[in-house]
Amino acid sequence: MAPADVSLAEQLKKIPPAVRPTVKAALKTVKEIAPKADEIVYRSQAPRSKSAMWKLVRYAVDGANVVGIGTFTDHSTIFFYRGRELDDESGLLHGSGKDSRFITLSSPSDLERPAVKRLVRQAFKIARTG
Repeated sequence: MAPADVSLAEQLKKIPPAVRPTVKAALKTVKEIAPKADEIVYRSQAPRSKSAMWKLVRYAVDGANVVGIGTFTDHSTIFFYRGRELDDESGLLHGSGKDSRFITLSSPSDLERPAVKRLVRQAFKIARTG
C-alpha cells in the first residue's frame, strides 16, 4: 500500500507496542459509544520527533469531525474537535486552542473512567444536535 492508503489495521501494527493497547482501548470506546460514526484514517506516517503526535484516526458525524485518536511514543491521546464546548466537570481536558481539547491516556484503564466515556458521549451529542 502507498503511505496515503494505509489502513487503520496497518497503522496499529506500526505504532509503538507500549501504547498499542491504549490506542485499541480508545478505538473500542469510541466505537461502542458511536458505532455509526464515520471512521476516517489519517494519511500520516510516524512522526520524526518523539514530541509530535501521530494522528491515527478521526470519527465524524454528518461530515463534522467529533473525536480523534493519536499517539506519542509513551502515551496516547483522544482529542475533541469541539472540546471547548464540553462540560468538563472532571478536569480531564487539556489544551487552550480555539476549539480543540484533549485527554492524555497513559493506559487502557484510563478509557474505563466514567468521566472519559461521558466526555466522548457528550461530544457526539453536541455533533448530532449542531
